[in-house]
Amino acid sequence: MSKITNVAGNASGSEGVKEDMLLVHYNYKTNVMLITGTFLDEISHDIPHQNWSEKEWEQDFRHMQAMGIDTVILIRSGYRRFITYPSAYLLQQGCYQPPVDLVELFLTLAGKYGMRFYFGLYDSGRYWDTGNMQHEIDHNRYVIDEVWQRYGHHSSFGGWYLSMEISRKTRGAIEAFRTLGMQCKQVSNGLPTFISPWIDGKKAVMAASGQLSKADTVSIQEHEREWNEIFDGVQGAVDAVAFQDGHIDFHELDAFFRVNKQMADRYGMQCWTNAESFDRDMPIKFLPIKWEKLRLKLEAARRAGYDKAITFEFSHFMSPQSMYPSAAHLYNRYMDYKASL
Repeated sequence: MSKITNVAGNASGSEGVKEDMLLVHYNYKTNVMLITGTFLDEISHDIPHQNWSEKEWEQDFRHMQAMGIDTVILIRSGYRRFITYPSAYLLQQGCYQPPVDLVELFLTLAGKYGMRFYFGLYDSGRYWDTGNMQHEIDHNRYVIDEVWQRYGHHSSFGGWYLSMEISRKTRGAIEAFRTLGMQCKQVSNGLPTFISPWIDGKKAVMAASGQLSKADTVSIQEHEREWNEIFDGVQGAVDAVAFQDGHIDFHELDAFFRVNKQMADRYGMQCWTNAESFDRDMPIKFLPIKWEKLRLKLEAARRAGYDKAITFEFSHFMSPQSMYPSAAHLYNRYMDYKASL
């Protein structure tokens, strides 16, 4: 989320993982797009912590499996001083010792429930303060090597999420994605990488802002021109792009999705949708989305021929055990929809 089938791969046999990544998660038989992946947001700054233990996390993986999720993505392995695993490098940088090794927990649960786990890189927070992505490169060069050495033996370790979120042609973004994407692939024998940028639409406002929309928005032509340049620069280092779908209005989905798919195809990338399961139209940030809205977005992704749908984020906004009761109802409506197909 911007601040504003068994698919478990084998770490020692990455070719199988890369081939599996080419599987299309579009259901041609029923002509629908189903959610088959979710972010895991345990290090966040703008949604509340649910204070789960291993018991609650395992129950959530059971719910995910029942829904058809085959891919889980750690949205970031750390944010500023809070981290998800006892990183020797990050602890030396002043980060706090985590009480639980969540990376080990998530990899173990992903393996148990037949899911692929994508590791999300560390977010120093300094990019958001300075606009300089060099900090992310400097830290993650160490994090990538460290993580692969610690966790690469897990058969569920299936890929990498380059967690730097951008929307436009951002200074240093191409270099950061390319440098870190190539390093991820080199250390892990070619495991796939992906990014999840946002579209600079009317709802692309800062999470801390009291506004719900803005007047200055990107045109489809500008979006295509800028992302053509970015994709050209990261080709070979990024295998999939999952644009966040919540920053544009519902009537704009088809046009932007069509352009996104065309660009991804042009540069040999998978085109996923990050179907946000929280609502950007509400004055309270952030609450589970209305089912009708989520369905509209999934149907637009289907019409554009997208390859996979992931969501931000199951545990808070769709889980039967979420702190929000309406998340359980959203789960029920989605399962009703799926059962009706």
